[in-house]
Amino acid sequence: MNQQHLPVSSPPLLGSLGQRLRLQRLHRGISQEALAEALNVSARSIRRWEQDQSTPQAVARERLCHFFGLDSWSLLGAVSVEEAAPVTSSLWQVPLPRNPFFTGRQELLRTLHEKLRREHSMALTQSWAISGLGGIGKTQIALEYAYQYRYDYTAIFWVSAATQDTLLTGLLALGERLKVLEKDERDHQRAILMVKQWLAAHQDWLLILDNADDVSIARDVLPPEHAGHVLLTTRAQALGSVAQRIEVETMGMAEGALFLLHRARLLALEASLDHVLPDQRAAAEAIVTEMDFLPLALDQAGAYIDEVGCSLLVYLELYRAHRVELLRRRGHVPGDHPESVFTTWSLNFQRIEQANAAAGELLRLCAFLDPDAIAEELLSEGSAALGPLLCHTAADALALNEAIKELRTFSLVQRDPEARVLRIHRLVQAVLRDAMGGEERRRWAERAVRATSMVFPENAEIANRLRCQRYLPHAQACSVLIQEHAFVFAEAAWLLQRTANYLYEVALYKQAEPLYQQALHIWEQTLGPEHPDAVCSLNGLATLYRIQGKYARAEALFQQAIRLREQALGSEHPDVAHPLRELGVLYLQQGKYEQAEVLYQRVLSIREQALGSEHPDVAHPLNNLAILYDKQGKYEQAEVLYQRVLRLREQALGPEHPDVAQALNNLAILYNKQEKYEQAEALYQRALSIWEQAVGPEHPNVAHPLNNLGDLYRVQERYEQAEPLLQRALHIWEQALGSEHPNVAHPLNNLGDIYRAQEKYE
Repeated sequence: MNQQHLPVSSPPLLGSLGQRLRLQRLHRGISQEALAEALNVSARSIRRWEQDQSTPQAVARERLCHFFGLDSWSLLGAVSVEEAAPVTSSLWQVPLPRNPFFTGRQELLRTLHEKLRREHSMALTQSWAISGLGGIGKTQIALEYAYQYRYDYTAIFWVSAATQDTLLTGLLALGERLKVLEKDERDHQRAILMVKQWLAAHQDWLLILDNADDVSIARDVLPPEHAGHVLLTTRAQALGSVAQRIEVETMGMAEGALFLLHRARLLALEASLDHVLPDQRAAAEAIVTEMDFLPLALDQAGAYIDEVGCSLLVYLELYRAHRVELLRRRGHVPGDHPESVFTTWSLNFQRIEQANAAAGELLRLCAFLDPDAIAEELLSEGSAALGPLLCHTAADALALNEAIKELRTFSLVQRDPEARVLRIHRLVQAVLRDAMGGEERRRWAERAVRATSMVFPENAEIANRLRCQRYLPHAQACSVLIQEHAFVFAEAAWLLQRTANYLYEVALYKQAEPLYQQALHIWEQTLGPEHPDAVCSLNGLATLYRIQGKYARAEALFQQAIRLREQALGSEHPDVAHPLRELGVLYLQQGKYEQAEVLYQRVLSIREQALGSEHPDVAHPLNNLAILYDKQGKYEQAEVLYQRVLRLREQALGPEHPDVAQALNNLAILYNKQEKYEQAEALYQRALSIWEQAVGPEHPNVAHPLNNLGDLYRVQERYEQAEPLLQRALHIWEQALGSEHPNVAHPLNNLGDIYRAQEKYE
């Protein structure tokens, strides 16, 4: 665990630096391992310092002084710059200075160090690679590793492996530095051989091969057996036997905000987020979110803010208005990464296009879908909508694998083989879209919409729920595309309608409403308001309003739907029954029983004539009539109908279907009113179990048996059992429907009755 300096008197300063450090440590009773952990260095570094084999660097010296509570002169004496050289100058070949803005990543650095050290202790020669998207910070992590753990090595070498030429040039320079090659040696094969021999003959060295995107060229320069550490940075994800891989993720929110503030020079390097005002921190976090936590993008943002002297909020506004220009702009002090985000990825895109044109098209498609879980079957099953080139690739599993492999070469997508999904960074999507012309953007947006429409289930029945959930993020992304590009083709409207139906079924009413409205707008524009598809959207929107308690709006839309269907199909057509039944439910909820009964009887007559008296769809109007009779106190008539509904649904749907739960709940309400409490309780519990299993414990339908069972326990004065059920029903309805919905009054009133009975008046 981290140690803090202890408030004890210090011994007098004498001897060498190593002796003084050892004396301070022993005086406080701290082990070398504990001091190493507190300073975030290795125990070996502590041993080398105390034995005067090396001298702490500036960062370590500051930490030592802070830890022991002493000033630099008192603890360290006259430590010169030369004394603090990382390793002997001939064996330190790292061309980049330490990045003063490097932030976080400590867990990754420790993990990397542990893995390399474990391989070394087990006499293994496996290399390790830091892998990830361009701009994710791979080179900076390798650089920080070299500086942070420099005392663990007798030699550290840095070679660019971006191309075979840069690798060979770097090996020639390394051979000269190691004095195994003559100056101006140009024999590449000899250079490789001599450097490999040196590496094989020495130990405790670190070789960093930077930008080794083609890992095959790195394989030839490594000795088969050695006693050092090899670290690669690469965009590639498939490394074969060359190296094991550590995937670099984007920054966390706090890490990203701190890095941005340091890079923009709005916060001193030694200061933490605790020193940042809330408004400034919120602005920094907003920029981090806009950059989707990508270090290179945050570095560009910080450099721009530093150079022009603007505030975080001003930059945020500028970025939202001029994203392309700012992503292209690298600034005047680029450091180790001279290319901007836009340029870095644009070069990758070009190389992908040259290697596999279909992979380039797949990447463009991914730019218009939700980035976090692109289902592979969306590509294969929606392939017919993807254009002449990509359609063949997407429909062919082998060809699709080759295209994905090409994208993974640059870490532009990540693939989860278990979930069968692809992931893409949001800024990659943004750069891809911004690089397209208007017509090309519209073409790929349309393909994304059509493909998603092909795979999204036609209905939201229980059997389709998982597929609906899997495609929902893409359907929602497509709804934005439909609006942005003013698409009015049928597949767009179908996708909106189906998505809205699913959102309605899972009680996400606020999300469903705009989709119903969009679908209705498209149908009315293309087919006219009287078309059956337009009426479906109209009826769905009306039902949504009824559920939300917006009764006047719902009634007007239901009446409009009935009128349009009667005009188009005739008054006895089965499709007229649906809006009739929904209007009847609305009247029932408003206590307009006579109007409701007329509509229910008419729906029952239409359904029985069209389908027969034993068809499961006949159960709907029967159930509505039973509820009506129940509310009117006609219990015998209601019970007969409830029993018939239950029988029809169990026969057609099985005993565990949600519609069976509804029938059980309604029959239980009737028994409760008749004081048949045991029968009612058993039915409520069964209904509750079915609904929880079918739609989840937070669905609004689950609140019905919860409230009803709680009410039954209240009547029986079983208050301890009643209260948690009623509280849960109240929470579910408030979350799903809002605190002003009429349903919320039921558990509230029941809870009020319980608290009055218990004399809990506050």
